[in-house]
Amino acid sequence: MQITLIAIGKTDKSELEELITVYEKRLKHYIKFRMVIVPDIKNSKNLSEAQQKDKEGELILAQLKPTDTLILLDEKGKQYTSVDFAQFLQKKMNGGTKNLVLAIGGPYGFSDAVYAKSSGKISLSKMTFSHQMVRLFIVEQIYRGYTILRNEPYHHQ
Repeated sequence: MQITLIAIGKTDKSELEELITVYEKRLKHYIKFRMVIVPDIKNSKNLSEAQQKDKEGELILAQLKPTDTLILLDEKGKQYTSVDFAQFLQKKMNGGTKNLVLAIGGPYGFSDAVYAKSSGKISLSKMTFSHQMVRLFIVEQIYRGYTILRNEPYHHQ
């Protein structure tokens, strides 16, 4: 299985980029992982919230192949413990998922078209995090999930 993380806009904090890169490198020992950065919408100040979501949604959907399984990182999604998330990843692998795509939306969330294409939603917390922080958190949780599945000492309970 491959995991693809789609995010809107570049990270403007080099410290976050460095930490994300650490976990991306660690993940190479377990799975194929790639991050796709969809460019920010230009002139977004001239767009309504719905127009911005629609334009971002088109860019997200353009990254998908018909066989991809799309899961949205959404505040209204299901919350998992790290162990439960590891089991979620295991089920996706056992179920024959070729490419699990996790998407982080823009500042207003996702368009209706993206919600319609998705197979589910995951929430990292009831709290709100910056989109840049979410990238780090989800990459670390994917790594943690694989260490749990392999009974490696990274995760403690």
